[in-house]
Amino acid sequence: MPILGLAPSTTPIKPAHFDIERVIRPNILALHPYRCARDDYQDGILLDANENALGHSIPRSFNQIQQELSSTLDAALNRYPDPSHDEIKSRIASLRSLPGKDHVFLGVGSDEVIDLLMRICVAPVNEKILITPPTYGMYSVCAQVNDIGIVRCNLNLSGSGGEGGEHGRFSLLIDNAAIKSILDYEPFKGIVVVDEAYIDFAGEGASAVSLIKDYANLCVMQTLSKSFGLAAIRLGIALAQPPLIQVLTNTKAPYNISTPSAQLALAALSEEAVQNMRLKCETLVESRRQLQKSLERDVIGGNDANFLVVPILNKETRLPDNIRANALYTELAENKGVVVRFRGKEAGCDGCLRITVGSAEENGTLLRQLQSALNDY
Repeated sequence: MPILGLAPSTTPIKPAHFDIERVIRPNILALHPYRCARDDYQDGILLDANENALGHSIPRSFNQIQQELSSTLDAALNRYPDPSHDEIKSRIASLRSLPGKDHVFLGVGSDEVIDLLMRICVAPVNEKILITPPTYGMYSVCAQVNDIGIVRCNLNLSGSGGEGGEHGRFSLLIDNAAIKSILDYEPFKGIVVVDEAYIDFAGEGASAVSLIKDYANLCVMQTLSKSFGLAAIRLGIALAQPPLIQVLTNTKAPYNISTPSAQLALAALSEEAVQNMRLKCETLVESRRQLQKSLERDVIGGNDANFLVVPILNKETRLPDNIRANALYTELAENKGVVVRFRGKEAGCDGCLRITVGSAEENGTLLRQLQSALNDY
């Protein structure tokens, strides 16, 4: 079986008795890796990766924060970082109204948290995870890497099966009552993971973190990549009762969070920076509302994040059209300087483009160029 992504070669392998394809596990050879937004395009107005278009919220003039950041070069960078980062955990616990740092785990992005949860909770080959597409692609990637089966329970986008959101479509935000019904379901003995990457763009009281005190089988994932505008530092968060947090801590790689990343995270979690973050979230939520109104078309989802999923319809049938949507995606990126993301191959997202909410100027450019592309295709 060829190695995906590696061009065929006729160069003889040395030593002759070695064949790497016999060494690599079959499930890894068959793995289709997660495709990042930057794998396709790196230039232009980037509205494809759900980053915070308004940037981070760390103030540039606050003395205490400046001291924390300026100390980076003075830090002992020749030494391994703090393995626990208790001050970061304490600030997160306070922000999310949890009892203390023993309820918080820090990972290299949510990806490390996802991978660790599978490794510690799911036995390879014999056990499975259940996911609800359309969802984040790393759940499937990590499952295949760890030789874990996947049960896909696609969201009912018609709204008839209990997941209905605005406009009869699914909502990105799950009601806590629905989560409780799964947590209380006695035949299921596993962990329920709630991914709250976009929670700060949702309304007050939307988080499932409030359930943690009553449910040891709940793990809530969050991140500094979206609302905090710090995708570059790769800091993911797991929130749960202490037993699960301790097992994650026991299993993680040593020194997984670097000193520079930790100092930026600490600054981003200061009181002033958190206030700035919330103001930017309010701005993006209003921009999302204006963008949806200007698009003059229905979107998929309840809009509790910093992006819109927009169906592109066939001009004649008025049904979602993957061919037209993909053509628009390519035209926007290659000829009009605006990068969105084609999502037509995801469950229930036929003919869809995913558009990150940008700055006011970026949104204006998007609307003009999208209309131009729609006229041409």
